[in-house]
Amino acid sequence: MDANNRIELADLTERVRQLVMASVSEERYKHSVRVAQTCASLCERFGLNPQIGFFAGIAHDMCKSMDEKKLLETASRDGNQILKIEKDRPALLHGRAAAVLLKEEWGVDDPEILEAVANHTFGKAGMGDLAKLLYVADKIEPGREQVTEEYTARLMAMTINGMTAAVVGESMEYLKGKGKKVAAETQAFYDSLV
Repeated sequence: MDANNRIELADLTERVRQLVMASVSEERYKHSVRVAQTCASLCERFGLNPQIGFFAGIAHDMCKSMDEKKLLETASRDGNQILKIEKDRPALLHGRAAAVLLKEEWGVDDPEILEAVANHTFGKAGMGDLAKLLYVADKIEPGREQVTEEYTARLMAMTINGMTAAVVGESMEYLKGKGKKVAAETQAFYDSLV
């Protein structure tokens, strides 16, 4: 990445950060910052651009407070089918909606960033490394109650796929323990990793 691109990314990151700060709750904003920092750290650990990781992290929940009707309308513009689980719980579309807005309103055309933001909720079989790391960062940022130094150290000793599989598996067990359904996309994501 050349200097001009770094400056442009830094400027875009700051503008998106300000939008997130103004449009979500204080707790959600703090979560987004922790996810951005965690994703940047993971990117650095695995040889990806940490600035891009930070950007994806700060943007991932930018539509979290959007009303359900607007979420459905915005996410549908990505050309993908709205799943039954998403129709039943439109809040699950916040990542897809964020990716649409990043592309349409902010001019983001990097397919890896858009994939990461769009799929951070369920995951998706065949995702690239940035998308996997954002998914993991969202689940293991330091504000999560299960995250300890030992837990983080154990994950950091793994490959990207190993770490992602461990985190997806934990997420699926958590959902099952709460009596919630695991999305077919999440199961397929997990199966693709193991």
